[in-house]
Amino acid sequence: MRRRIFAVSILAVFVVLLAPACKKAETGPRPPAAEVVPKELTTHGHTRVDNYYWLRERENPKVIAYLEAENAYLKAALKHTEPLQEKLYNEIVGRIKQTDMSVPFRDRGYVYYTRFEEGKEYPLYCRKKDVPDAPEENLIDVNALAEGHAYCHVSGLDVSPDNNLIAYGEDDVSRRLYTLRFKNLATGETLPDAIPNTLGPAAWAGDNKTVFYTLKDTTTLRPYKIRKHVLGADPAKNQHVYTETDETYEIYVAPSKSKKFLFIVSESTLSTEYRYLDAANPDGAWKVVEPRRRDLEYHVEHFGDKLYIHTNWQAKNFRLMETPLGKTAKENWREVIPHRGDVLLEGFELFTKYLVVQERKAGLPQIRVISWQDKAEHAVDFGEAAYTAYIGHNPEFETDWLRFHYSSLTTPDSTYDYHLGTREKKLLKRQEVLGGFDPLNYQAERLSAAAGDGVQVPISLVGRKGFANNGRNPLLLYGYGSYGYSTDPDFNSAIFSLLDRGFIFAIAHIRGGQELGRAWYEDGKLLKKKNTFTDFIACAEHLVAAGYTNPDKLFAMGGSAGGLLMGAGVNLRPDLFRGVIAAVPFVDVMTTMLDPTIPLTTSEYDEWGNPNVKEYYDYMLSYSPYDNVAAKEYPALFVTTGLHDSQVQYWEPAKWVAKLRATKTGRRPLYLMTNMEAGHGGASGRFRQYRETAAEYAFLLDLAGIRD
Repeated sequence: MRRRIFAVSILAVFVVLLAPACKKAETGPRPPAAEVVPKELTTHGHTRVDNYYWLRERENPKVIAYLEAENAYLKAALKHTEPLQEKLYNEIVGRIKQTDMSVPFRDRGYVYYTRFEEGKEYPLYCRKKDVPDAPEENLIDVNALAEGHAYCHVSGLDVSPDNNLIAYGEDDVSRRLYTLRFKNLATGETLPDAIPNTLGPAAWAGDNKTVFYTLKDTTTLRPYKIRKHVLGADPAKNQHVYTETDETYEIYVAPSKSKKFLFIVSESTLSTEYRYLDAANPDGAWKVVEPRRRDLEYHVEHFGDKLYIHTNWQAKNFRLMETPLGKTAKENWREVIPHRGDVLLEGFELFTKYLVVQERKAGLPQIRVISWQDKAEHAVDFGEAAYTAYIGHNPEFETDWLRFHYSSLTTPDSTYDYHLGTREKKLLKRQEVLGGFDPLNYQAERLSAAAGDGVQVPISLVGRKGFANNGRNPLLLYGYGSYGYSTDPDFNSAIFSLLDRGFIFAIAHIRGGQELGRAWYEDGKLLKKKNTFTDFIACAEHLVAAGYTNPDKLFAMGGSAGGLLMGAGVNLRPDLFRGVIAAVPFVDVMTTMLDPTIPLTTSEYDEWGNPNVKEYYDYMLSYSPYDNVAAKEYPALFVTTGLHDSQVQYWEPAKWVAKLRATKTGRRPLYLMTNMEAGHGGASGRFRQYRETAAEYAFLLDLAGIRD
């Protein structure tokens, strides 16, 4: 089949390269031009004409031919940068310690860890009994699973209560449809039970033979059904447990930290509903904690004779509640940590003697420790002005040690154990960065830009120590700003290949994220979404005005929903940026959000709006990047996608590039790179992903006039 498609593709490449590419007498490779096949799309009496709708036909050889032609054009156009790409790739992977191991964590008599072997792309998941000199047990060797596959990802790795079995999900396509498999850890045998099209993780009942798992709709990819499997039984006859019929919700099943209960969690953008079951009674009835209602979010954990509930009920920035088992309705909830207007409560961790909470204040994360006995509390001191810190994996209650992770723009990822009583902080591991990296060679700053409505938008940035504010620095500005995801200033070893060549790297903490609390998110979604785009532009303008860079050396980057940010940004201010990287960009907003068969559409009405409602249709249409492409000179654009992308379908960036090619003015380059073997996250494997990074960085450096 591959050979036949390739043969058709070569013929089709010549077809798509012919007439339109002859518009200008230019030297060098000619870009492909997609065939124009007008399709009328009418909603609310308004008609849009989509000339490239046909690119959605995944099985059409002409579609594959067009994507391959774009890849061929990219390779030819950037051929002169191939030595630089190779140098960048070797630099980036040269900073990675190839033989490496994670810090082990303890759980039920074992220590678990992940390790990498030199030259291998994938991890080995291992454990040892928690006794001196115990031999290593290989749980899953992903390198072995990946043999014969261009892509491989493992999800789940859930060990049975008796420690003898492991359930894991395996995806070798990159559509995030995992086949659930089981392995006997005593014998090393992979059991014949195999369940396709799952979410990946599974939850064990207390009998060590029953698992609950989540099925995904193979068209929309929505996790929508919970089933129960007994090892050895025919998976086709697995018992139905629960179906989520509301298409705006997704579901999953997970154990409590105590392993005494199982939870079915139904989630939409704005509401949550938990069901719980005694893990010792897998055939029992599931009970609802609190019935769903719009704008009520809550997240549950079990400890002792209570449930602890992190909720936004009468608390925009969330608060922590508790309720007795068996009395889970909202009227029984009692406050443990109150709502605060200037602090976002992000999460919590329960221990026998301490409660630990993850919070965010003034845009920065905090970890606060509270004693159950006397309510004394303190915050963990991190010692830097801009950083990332978060609670790690802490599966045990009976310990005084908290595992947390820390990094900053100049501090590599660091794993700590922190004594909750004495406040002793033990650095267990700091990511070893090879290649002569010295954090003292770099400086990080925190500043802010005034948005059009006067709101101050934080910016984090890093560059080589001593860089001058003379307006001549090349600068890469990154942004995301959606779903309430906070973009923290954490460590990225790859970016130093740009910094060492004179770049500054900056992060715009724009509305739509949650850096400054829940209101920061709500001011960047639905009918306020344009704040995200104008905040980013304000940050870019501030960096220019403050002398960090100039428009001829200012670059931007964002991926997925951040790719929407890139598309909207260049439509609004194409003059502000020299070049832009739009990774797997969500740019065909209208057509996607009007199609409920596309993954993520129905579950995201509360994020973007439902365009079947005219008010939202009009607003979304006003910023949708694909629908607002115009005849003007755009920055140089490097656009990426994956043929098997499960989050943003490949045709969105492909259509966007095709329309830009036919519409934009000027001669600035426009490239589309399609990974024909991967999906939303790009290539799998520890090192291969950096081939794509090297190509992106070479694009930036080439535009900046940096050749080495």
